[in-house]
Amino acid sequence: MLATDPAIDTLIDAALAEDVGAGDLTTDAIVPARLRATADVMLKSPGVVCGLDLMLAVLRRLDPDADLEVLVDEGTPVDAVPLVIARIHASARALLTGERTALNIVQRLSGIATAARRYADALAGTGVELLDTRKTGPGLRALDKRAAACGGAANHRFGLYDAILIKDNHVQIAGGVAAAVAAARRSHPARAIEVEVDTLDQLDAALEAGAETILLDNMSLDQLTAAVQRTAGRARLEASGGITLQTVRAIAETGVDAVSVGALTHSVTALDISLEVQPWQP
Repeated sequence: MLATDPAIDTLIDAALAEDVGAGDLTTDAIVPARLRATADVMLKSPGVVCGLDLMLAVLRRLDPDADLEVLVDEGTPVDAVPLVIARIHASARALLTGERTALNIVQRLSGIATAARRYADALAGTGVELLDTRKTGPGLRALDKRAAACGGAANHRFGLYDAILIKDNHVQIAGGVAAAVAAARRSHPARAIEVEVDTLDQLDAALEAGAETILLDNMSLDQLTAAVQRTAGRARLEASGGITLQTVRAIAETGVDAVSVGALTHSVTALDISLEVQPWQP
């Protein structure tokens, strides 16, 4: 599948313009314009593959006839490395000029997908949903969230425009949880409301105000357990704030409905992937 999202197309164009500018001085000087080549996409560290179609999209900006043979499907976890996960056939110039941009994208997306899969595996059997956040790379939200979903996370919200989430600063300005919820309800009566709280007293206020979802921010395990007991199913509970692979299971076992993890996208460790060009083919 070749990506056709306009936002992604714009991102690819901007990334190529940033790297290539007026032209690839080295490649244009050394590589014949008509030469074609094959390159292996080599995964060198274990993880979840994501974004190979975007690699093709990058290269097709430079060579419309570029083709990609996928050997490992997107979302597939790979443990045995090194492994060739795809093979690209394109002009030699396109491969060398587009290499860094294409790899930057697929390495980042695969890193996010890998992190999401690790968290999803840690939550296995709990019934607790793993959510991503808006803590994405600037301009990269469409890609980052796609990668999180590829690894097993649910896309929470894409932006400020598609859901109401009352944060602590909203509460501060409104004069309290109840006032903030009431104001949001007046403006958007048909919308579900989520409100962030960091104390059990605020939780009680959010429940009294009728918030459908309550985000429990940076609460201890004891506080989370107490919040679940107080809520007794009256609202959906989402735990958030500083959650790690080491703590996520215990947090889930308090009985919350979901955990949101900003680290999926704000602390990306790119997967080690390289493009290995094979001997030139006529």
